Amino acid sequence: MLPEFGVHPFEARKECTGFIFNRIWAAIKRESLAVVAEGVARPEDVDGMFKSNLGVPAGPFQMMDAVGLDVVLDIENHYADEFPHLPRHVRELLQSYVDAGKLGVKSGEGFYSYRSGA
Repeated sequence: MLPEFGVHPFEARKECTGFIFNRIWAAIKRESLAVVAEGVARPEDVDGMFKSNLGVPAGPFQMMDAVGLDVVLDIENHYADEFPHLPRHVRELLQSYVDAGKLGVKSGEGFYSYRSGA
């Protein structure tokens, strides 16, 4: 529709929470959170793999920090309301950060520190 602006339309064949991209992104984000919550990897390991293997400028944890972990938690809770089978431990991990005031870039700390000198 607007390819000259880098916008390309894709058809969602039926309505669903998050439509297409956000639904797929939610699964990537959720699994990234799961491997950290389970102690399998650290956020910087997951982000490093995404950046080196996919050539993207930021990994999932950097992107979540940019959005705000409180917002990410709200989104995850919304998905969990609709899909109750989703794992709880990823939301618990996010909740622990939010409860500690670690909201990401906007608070100066999330999965990473954004305070000056850090």
